[in-house]
Amino acid sequence: MTKIDLSQDAGQWTLTLNDPDRRNCIDEAMVRELGDAVSAVAADPHARTLVVTGAGTAFCAGADLPALFGTTGRSVAETRTHLHQVYDSFLRLRSLAIPTVAAVQGPAVGAGLNLAMACDVRLAGPRASFAATFSRIGLHPGGGCTWFLVDGLGPQKALALLLDGGSLTGEDAVREGLALRLVDDPVAAAGELAGRWAALDPALARDIKSAVGVARSGDFDATLEFESWAQASSATGPAIQKAVARFRK
Repeated sequence: MTKIDLSQDAGQWTLTLNDPDRRNCIDEAMVRELGDAVSAVAADPHARTLVVTGAGTAFCAGADLPALFGTTGRSVAETRTHLHQVYDSFLRLRSLAIPTVAAVQGPAVGAGLNLAMACDVRLAGPRASFAATFSRIGLHPGGGCTWFLVDGLGPQKALALLLDGGSLTGEDAVREGLALRLVDDPVAAAGELAGRWAALDPALARDIKSAVGVARSGDFDATLEFESWAQASSATGPAIQKAVARFRK
């Protein structure tokens, strides 16, 4: 049985973690299939958007602990190398040029939280939660979790959440800025959002995403330089020329 469902309609891709009996936990098979699925989207020149979600009651319950940390006799260096392979399976999302939306319909725990945070935008359902529970089981956060939470919450709130091994409800996540909106049906809402963004000129959508990435670095001059190039490029497009023509009437 495959653990990832991957489908697309007119360039709008949907990736569904499909192991609901195990709450879509990330085991070795999931790692391989998830990485391959993201690579398949990246290889599609007609891709416009990607929605990531989970089947069943959980978005992703995190890593399969026995599979990732139950091997006896493995050195710290060997464990670290293996962890990087696991991280890569979901962090590939951050390299996609297209907008990505996580439809979080249930708990996103540990590595599942990282998977959601690796997407550009998160929509939370009524039963969603965002849980950084690493410290509760004596484990340091990994997979970029510290960066994601500092970026989303600021250092003080991120530190408190990580030390407590805490969790945010969907409503809390929206209030704190980790999620965009609380919606009744996150998969449907994500599809609507992705549909609007897919209707944009693909180069424009890619460049806006890139500009936000540059701006996150905090370098105003670099952001301005990228904007000047991207705006000049988009100025040759048919949409802006139609707008210019309307002003000339």
